[in-house]
Amino acid sequence: MESHFELNEVTRKLPKHLHKFIVKQPYSEYTSQNQAVWRYVMRMNIDFLGKVAHKSYLNGLEKTGISLDTIPEMEGMNRILKEIGWAAVSVDGFIPPNAFMEFQAYNVLVIASDMRTINHIKYTPAPDIIHEAAGHAPIIANPEYAEYLRRFGEIGSKAISSSKDYEMYEAIRLLSILKEDPSSTEEEVSKAQNAVEELQNNMGEMSEMAQIRNLHWWSVEYGLIGELNEPKIYGAGLLSSIGESAWCLTDAVEKLPYSLEAANKSFDITKPQPQLFVTSDFAKLSLVLEQFANTMSLRKGGMKGVKKLIDSENLGTIELSTGIQVSGHFCKVIEFDNKSIYIQTKGPTALANRDKELIGHGIEYHAEGFGSPIGKLKGINIPIEDMSPRDLEAYGIYEGKETTLEFVGGVKVVGEVITGTRDLQGKIQLISFKNCTVTYEDEILFDPSWGVYDMAVGVEVVSAYSGPASVNSFEDVNKVSETKTHKIQYTEKQISLYGLYTQLRTLRESSTLTESSIELLYNELIANHPSDWLLMLELYEVSVKNNFSIQKILLKELEKLKCNKSYTTLIEKGIALCSN
Repeated sequence: MESHFELNEVTRKLPKHLHKFIVKQPYSEYTSQNQAVWRYVMRMNIDFLGKVAHKSYLNGLEKTGISLDTIPEMEGMNRILKEIGWAAVSVDGFIPPNAFMEFQAYNVLVIASDMRTINHIKYTPAPDIIHEAAGHAPIIANPEYAEYLRRFGEIGSKAISSSKDYEMYEAIRLLSILKEDPSSTEEEVSKAQNAVEELQNNMGEMSEMAQIRNLHWWSVEYGLIGELNEPKIYGAGLLSSIGESAWCLTDAVEKLPYSLEAANKSFDITKPQPQLFVTSDFAKLSLVLEQFANTMSLRKGGMKGVKKLIDSENLGTIELSTGIQVSGHFCKVIEFDNKSIYIQTKGPTALANRDKELIGHGIEYHAEGFGSPIGKLKGINIPIEDMSPRDLEAYGIYEGKETTLEFVGGVKVVGEVITGTRDLQGKIQLISFKNCTVTYEDEILFDPSWGVYDMAVGVEVVSAYSGPASVNSFEDVNKVSETKTHKIQYTEKQISLYGLYTQLRTLRESSTLTESSIELLYNELIANHPSDWLLMLELYEVSVKNNFSIQKILLKELEKLKCNKSYTTLIEKGIALCSN
């Protein structure tokens, strides 16, 4: 089947359930003003960030093939990114955090294909191609940081979300879309803002996903590096914000040493950050990531891990001490002495070992769910998983034998053993029964009329995490949001303005640029679009570069436009750059 995105050595490895998030980059929809916004931001960034960004930034821009003059095309970026073992794909705005992290785990950079409007040139709450391509891509050219990012994705994609995390994701996605759309009403934005704030105040205990998103925000997005009192910038959010990149280095923003504490510090995506974390080097990032991973159910398992999966209401996996993995929507756990003694899933469930689905135990076979006791047999010291063939025979656990297994805590399995499944080391992982009844006190957990009973073997839950064990077991992992980014409808006047931008770009890139051609563009701009400061600035730039006398008139107009405080600084910085 033909893919709807470019396949290369890196993207070919992506599991199928991630394909649905990838969209075709709408390159033809970028207006000539969008291109000018990209060019302005990149020129400002290079001028300023060359002094204050981590040394990998400028080197990375060159290595990743990002142009100062034009919005990058995904195919072109991919041809260059593959040289450092990465790739890029285009997506529609924010995607669910687990999916975002999983892309990173496969060395794939997720790039929101939208382009910020001129009204949000300093900063946009919505992910856009400036943030993703010009912010994230250059730093991954640093091998140590690239490995941190990959490892972060690998661990982060396993973080368990709360049931409210997805609500928050959808609320923030909607707010960012509305804020970036110039046609949104104040009422719409206010309503969306209130919804986000209401959720923020009622999230309950912070989930693993919320915590690791905090770590991601304070490092990958808004990280500083070096000395606490004189740090450099490496976070993509700062590298792509010409407003906040300067402000963040002032004393108005508190600087804190990067540590595990960052996981508990929440953020507001719609506002400048009041404090930032400074890591001494990229190695420290990896150290803190491992410290956090040690607190996750991924590594701790146990009753808490199972309960987190139940509370999340999302697809998750538990792994037992034998290595058998159960993936599904966990709905029930029976507890004894603070340990899980029985787990139950509902709906499609798959069993795996070492992240590979067990043959015959996919979601078609376990379509209605899966349940199994966990622990030791009552009165027997040897766990089933450690029993030799002789032990199994002695305790009546062998093919064709009608047997009764009573587990510590009270779960009882009565039935005829059909067969057992072992791993490569010979450790038994699964026992199948017919005519089987499973009970706990007066509750029937499995009835013989339901068919064959498959019992997972394991004395304890050693790991619990989000998502399936085998990437091929489930295709419907993570939902694509029904809230789509808005396609901006341009007026005839705006289209006319963009035509002037196009004319200037064509003149600048050809050998036909003359003072009279600039004068014609200037006259039309003054007559029809006198408040457009960016095109006026671009006309001034080429006039200065070519020493056209019209530059004095253009400068005078720019001085007038500076009276509008919303772009005073933008014009001043642009003029200064033209003089360099």
